[in-house]
Amino acid sequence: MLAKKTDAKKILLSGVKPTGRPHIGNYFGAMKQFVDLLNTGKYDCYFMIADYHGLNFIQNASEMQKNIIELAIDYLAIGLDPKKCVLFKQSDVSAHTELAWIFDTITTMPYLERAHAFKDASMKDKEISVGTFNYPMLMAADILLYDTDIVPVGQDQKQHVEYTRDTAQKFNRIFGETFKTPEAFILEDVKIVPGTDGRKMSKSYDNDISLFATDEEIQKAVMTIVTDSGLTGGIGIPTNVYAIHELIRDKEYLDKLYTEKQGRYKDLKEALIRDLQDFIRPLRDRREKLAKDRKKVIKILEKGGKQATKKANEILARAKKNIGVIFK
Repeated sequence: MLAKKTDAKKILLSGVKPTGRPHIGNYFGAMKQFVDLLNTGKYDCYFMIADYHGLNFIQNASEMQKNIIELAIDYLAIGLDPKKCVLFKQSDVSAHTELAWIFDTITTMPYLERAHAFKDASMKDKEISVGTFNYPMLMAADILLYDTDIVPVGQDQKQHVEYTRDTAQKFNRIFGETFKTPEAFILEDVKIVPGTDGRKMSKSYDNDISLFATDEEIQKAVMTIVTDSGLTGGIGIPTNVYAIHELIRDKEYLDKLYTEKQGRYKDLKEALIRDLQDFIRPLRDRREKLAKDRKKVIKILEKGGKQATKKANEILARAKKNIGVIFK
């Protein structure tokens, strides 16, 4: 039987791979929404550092360790309070990989071959790892182990949750009611943040602005922004500059500024530089303070791992009873 919740809160889970430092596109595309959702008080939140998923990309121990700690610090710096949520490493909860194997036994290869990530990888590399091919089952385990109600994702990531829902429903049909069927929480208002070259901001394009950039790095990045104009509000307004600026300033302020400085791209870039510096500075200061006490960060992860393990083991035991490997 599925456990009944005794309170009105829904369970929210999100996972991020520790594959590098975040940029402002990551922040406004997802990270800020995590903080906003946590602070509503409506959800029991689990935020997972998906280090086993990261193994598909990082196969160097020192790099992995560094990235895990850095991502944990990033999370804390943006305002994910460990007193209000569970922040943990995927690898600290062995139930994830155990449940993934159980799901493997009811999943066909043709089904996994339809996954977007597999299709993308197969177009680039003929020798795809089993981890890349099988990642939807590990992701399904990640989500279903916590009786998760909602998973915040962008529209382009909706398939991840659909695979999880399919897996839960198939398992329930075969072995009896076991898993909740989670819903994708689509972040509708999230805009695609352009990089300095006008394409979607991405580290792979080398067009990003780091979320914790120094004042000098911000200035250098903004001054390289491509200044196409005429597509946002009229002639003389640099589209890419405006698109980044509107993330941190309200429309009334921007309308006045971009009218007064119309066609004066250098002045508008300098205004964006100042506003980005003012926005990023407190985040960077908070992060620098946290980075000085890495032992504290590790303890937060260890505590979160124990909390997550307790919850996940309860759900795993339910599944193991229903498949018949635990005697009832």
